[in-house]
Amino acid sequence: MKSIQMVDLRTQYDCIKSEVDHAIQQVLSSTAFINGPDVKQFAEELAHYTGANHVIPCANGTDALQIAMMALDFEPGAEVIVPAFTYVATVEVISLLGLRPRFVDVLSDTFELDPESLEKVVNPKVVGIVPVHLFGQCSNMEFILNFAQKYDLKVIEDTAQAIGAVYTFSDGRKSQAGTMGAVGTTSFFPSKNLGCYGDGGAMFTNDSELAEKLRIIANHGQRKKYYHESIGVNSRLDTLQAAILRIKLKHLDKYSASRNEVADRYDQAFLDHPNIKTPKRAANSTHVFHQYTVQVEGYAREELKNYLQEKGVPTMVYYPVPLHLQQAYVQYGNQEGDFPVAESLCKKVLSLPIHTEMEKDQQDYIIETIKSFFRQ
Repeated sequence: MKSIQMVDLRTQYDCIKSEVDHAIQQVLSSTAFINGPDVKQFAEELAHYTGANHVIPCANGTDALQIAMMALDFEPGAEVIVPAFTYVATVEVISLLGLRPRFVDVLSDTFELDPESLEKVVNPKVVGIVPVHLFGQCSNMEFILNFAQKYDLKVIEDTAQAIGAVYTFSDGRKSQAGTMGAVGTTSFFPSKNLGCYGDGGAMFTNDSELAEKLRIIANHGQRKKYYHESIGVNSRLDTLQAAILRIKLKHLDKYSASRNEVADRYDQAFLDHPNIKTPKRAANSTHVFHQYTVQVEGYAREELKNYLQEKGVPTMVYYPVPLHLQQAYVQYGNQEGDFPVAESLCKKVLSLPIHTEMEKDQQDYIIETIKSFFRQ
């Protein structure tokens, strides 16, 4: 059996090596390293895949969030609702722009933002909501969009972990993650479901005027070179990464199906297990399983994590500390006990290896090793 990886990028690359190598060589031969043809072509292909009217590539997922908030004209001092249980980038850009995060709790089974908590924090200063489609499935977007419309709030979807997931509305309409709010954002970090071989990101919108604004801000605030209409940033997807992403986009549905096969086997293996709580799949969203995250019940998670490491099974904790208790963000006045679900999850969650090339014998070993821990 091969050694087990959390994400086996090497084996994935080996499977598409000839396609990727050819794409890279084409860029090297053209020497169009910045804003080459592949960047525009990738944006068009990703727009076609997601159904978004506009895709604006940028340098990374954090930039995508920042540029989105800049384009929506959020003023310093305004407040943005964000879940307490997510990666730091989501709240980082809020603080960097002089905005104030309004944390809310999450659901204990799907890990998504708790819609019922929104009424508790809405106030005249709140201008937006950032639902994070955590671990690979969509938040309850129908509720969130209706709530946002009621209070005239902008919705920025953080789709860094859920590209390719599909949300179904109560009337039967289907939309891809990232295409439902005012702006959707994503990351192409190598370990993502659609990942490049460096940094990369993109923004989605169906609003043509907003799309142009996003493009201008991402390009130093200029529409025409050396003529700067607004304060902007330098954030672009380089041509090599775009060329790689064009290849990997063709395989994205296959990758999602492979991840679901691995998740199905985990689900079955730990069905009714007293110490392993498997992740719930939301009824109105498909799941692309960027992570397969369980909750460890009745035992100290670190004991299981260390045991698995000793047996050659890597695991990760996403995330060990909720955002409102991180040293950088305690300034906003929250304290322990404010968001009990997020705080509890940080003590229990454990993400197991899941990737597109996982072999059955590897997964069987992972499952048996976990079960053996609880039989000791």
